[in-house]
Amino acid sequence: MGVFVFLPLVLPLTAWPVARLAGHRLHPRTATWLLTGAAAVLAVCSTLCLALLMVVGTAQLPGNPLPDGWSDPEVREAVPYDEVAGKAAIPALLAVIASCTTAAWRHRLVRWRSRRALAGLPNTAVAVLPDEVPYAYALPGSRRDRIVVSTGMLAALTSRERRALFAHERAHLEGSHHRFLLAVQLAARANPFLRPLRSVVAYTAERWADEEAAAKVGSRRTVAVAIGKAALISRGAPLATLAAFAAAGPVPSRVAALLEPAPASSRWPSVFTAVGMATWGAAAGTAVSALSSANSAVTLFFILHAATPL
Repeated sequence: MGVFVFLPLVLPLTAWPVARLAGHRLHPRTATWLLTGAAAVLAVCSTLCLALLMVVGTAQLPGNPLPDGWSDPEVREAVPYDEVAGKAAIPALLAVIASCTTAAWRHRLVRWRSRRALAGLPNTAVAVLPDEVPYAYALPGSRRDRIVVSTGMLAALTSRERRALFAHERAHLEGSHHRFLLAVQLAARANPFLRPLRSVVAYTAERWADEEAAAKVGSRRTVAVAIGKAALISRGAPLATLAAFAAAGPVPSRVAALLEPAPASSRWPSVFTAVGMATWGAAAGTAVSALSSANSAVTLFFILHAATPL
């Protein structure tokens, strides 16, 4: 395997330049898909390589249940610094599993509690809660997606601004933005180098919904005013993986973007631009990570197969 087993652990750094540029240089829909896809692949590759290192490290521990041949010198030679890297991978992988499991469980629990809180209300697309605290967020469901909004939020907005709010939240539900947010949340927990992508996707998902709302309302300024007004009073969503109106991302940047012309919807930027070079760099880093992890997995499989007594 050589150094290839370590590359996926650090290749998420290649996505940092595009994370800095994508939020303002790409269409938010394109940026959300691009960054989420890269984060998911890079996280899976780095976790796989941690698992491979853990196998080598576990085989060196006395009393382990693995075949004795897996601790042979020929197996250890496949990993540079196997004595340190193999044993360090054991707590690292356990921490990744625990962190991702906790995040997924918390996401599921909050969604279940939110749906349970709406049990006594009519089964409509919009659930209005009699609460003076202003908030609004999109709540995906197994049977029906719903928009949750408080009376305090509705009272603070005009009729056109309410229309912008509902259009914004419907865009979150129609685009399944909660899945993007959950994916980057898990990816960031799997590899800390992916945390910048998590915050950028939270922003681009909101910008994506902003643009959809502006197209449906027919006034970018109305959406901008509604977001700015709601940001001053909003409490936000109960969880980071649920999209909330005027809560995630730098609100001034979102308002400023809405006061400008709509962004071009080109799917892939030109390589002769800064964002294009950053995008291709992230794509190359993701491809190298996938190839490195695949090479390491296949190599270790054959090495362990040869070392396993018949």
